[in-house]
Amino acid sequence: MRTLVVATQNPGKLAELQQLLGQTQFQLQPMPPELEIAETGATFQENAILKARQTAQYTGHWAIADDSGLAIEALDGAPGIYSARYAETAQARIDRVLRELKGQSNRRAQFVCHMAVAQPDGQIVAEAEGICPGEILEACVGAGGFGYDPIFWVPSQQQTFAQMGSDLKHEIGHRGLALQQLMPQLQHL
Repeated sequence: MRTLVVATQNPGKLAELQQLLGQTQFQLQPMPPELEIAETGATFQENAILKARQTAQYTGHWAIADDSGLAIEALDGAPGIYSARYAETAQARIDRVLRELKGQSNRRAQFVCHMAVAQPDGQIVAEAEGICPGEILEACVGAGGFGYDPIFWVPSQQQTFAQMGSDLKHEIGHRGLALQQLMPQLQHL
């Protein structure tokens, strides 16, 4: 079984990827805690590639990385690549988004996830992107998930990510959609 290092320090993302990748030929391993990667890319794709490449080179193992975030139409795509750094805590990030959207009728948004896989020398060998459209609510609903999940409403499901069971979220969510596209490529590595 081949080792695949998951390039994230986010425990929510790590748990989600472990669930999604649990049935593959890879043995998942978390990113070394001492490895810090500056996300200097201007897009989700650039940051995912950067994280996968540096993690693979540092560990000498295959690495998978994603860069994902919330893009809100009325905020010109913000918080976007800065989603995790939009404020100090998860609740402060939610509060900031709600404050910035106060009185706004256009609440369309989407979660975007770009994934990249690098071989041990850092060469990128697979990429995929998943997008889940939705809307931003005016208050939190649901207790599950992490990050912006309690305010991200998915009209097709009539619930927030925070209300969904993990199986449904993996099926229709941005990270799950990206991984569904990536799986055939992973099978051939």
